[in-house]
Amino acid sequence: MDENNSQRVLVVDDDTLMREVLKAILRSEGFTVAGEAKEGQGGIAMVERLRPDAVCLDVNMPGISGLDTLKILREKYPEVRVVMITGDASMATVREAVSFGAVGYIIKPFNAGRVADTLRAAFRPEGDSIFS
Repeated sequence: MDENNSQRVLVVDDDTLMREVLKAILRSEGFTVAGEAKEGQGGIAMVERLRPDAVCLDVNMPGISGLDTLKILREKYPEVRVVMITGDASMATVREAVSFGAVGYIIKPFNAGRVADTLRAAFRPEGDSIFS
């Protein structure tokens, strides 16, 4: 049995096409898609309800930003791993996300391998850095 089968991932992104692409990648890589949300507040509610193992979270969204969503998720659900997915490659944003507790950072455009590798690394118990 593939070790990813029990790893449930929530996708939070305001772009419908991006959510569909991410869900397809996750499924093809053996992860379970726990659900999806199109903005931060909805994402927080979904984490509350579904208790996923990880969240793929966009940085730039209407309403509360991905970084603010990340802060709330880390505070309320410290066991949930959060991987940021964004078109914003600025080091300041990356540093901010890491300081708030993100376990990974994927820059758009990305490929399936990058998403899968980053999520697998996020689930490693040794806490290997995936920012190297």
